[in-house]
This record gives sequence, C-alpha cells and structure tokens, in this order.
Amino acid sequence: MDYLDKVLEKVKEWARRLVEAILGPEGQPEGELIPIPVKDSPRR
Repeated sequence: MDYLDKVLEKVKEWARRLVEAILGPEGQPEGELIPIPVKDSPRR
C-alpha cells in the first residue's frame, strides 16, 4: 500500500506541474510593506 501512496503522490505532483505550466503559476499575494520610522532632523 505504501508503494501506491508514493505513486499517487508523484501523479499529483506531475498533474500540479502540468496545470501550472498550462495556466501559469498560482498567484501569490504580495507581502505588506512595513513602515520604518526615519528621523529626518540631522544631528549636530
């Protein structure tokens, strides 16, 4: 049974790659930018 599970996982991976090649990769959301505080006043 373990052999069948491995074969099934390979078939799923190949199918996913085939669909990705035909339709393009799944859209990944862009990460949100984190604001970084910056002190504009120069030190003397």
